[in-house]
Amino acid sequence: MIVFDLSCGHQHRFEAWFGSSADYESQQARGLIRCPVCDDARIEKAVMAPAVSAKGNRDMRRTPDLKALRAEIEASCDDVGPRFAQEARKRAAAQEAGESPRGCIGQATVAEVLDLVSDDIPVAPLPFRPNSMADA
Repeated sequence: MIVFDLSCGHQHRFEAWFGSSADYESQQARGLIRCPVCDDARIEKAVMAPAVSAKGNRDMRRTPDLKALRAEIEASCDDVGPRFAQEARKRAAAQEAGESPRGCIGQATVAEVLDLVSDDIPVAPLPFRPNSMADA
């Protein structure tokens, strides 16, 4: 996995994870990368600060193991595909009622994400593509 800092035509900056640089280039060429703030498809790589290693005598935190993170998320969440917004609302209501529903992962439009956030329903991007997007 590789993370890029990206910028849209309206200068909104955001991060996005890709399987490789070639994966980014392919998605960019097909117009699949969009700004999560304004849905603009005019996306470019933003200038990134270089990664500078800390001195050897400093405490180094281990970088997260993405395979382990993915396995943990997939084991504790249901992949609901494009029904993410509806399922997130349903599960938030169940939690408000005192239940302990499983988490869910899937896809949502920018408008759906903004609506969820405005209703205090927590959402976060994944650093990997859910299985429901495997053929996308």
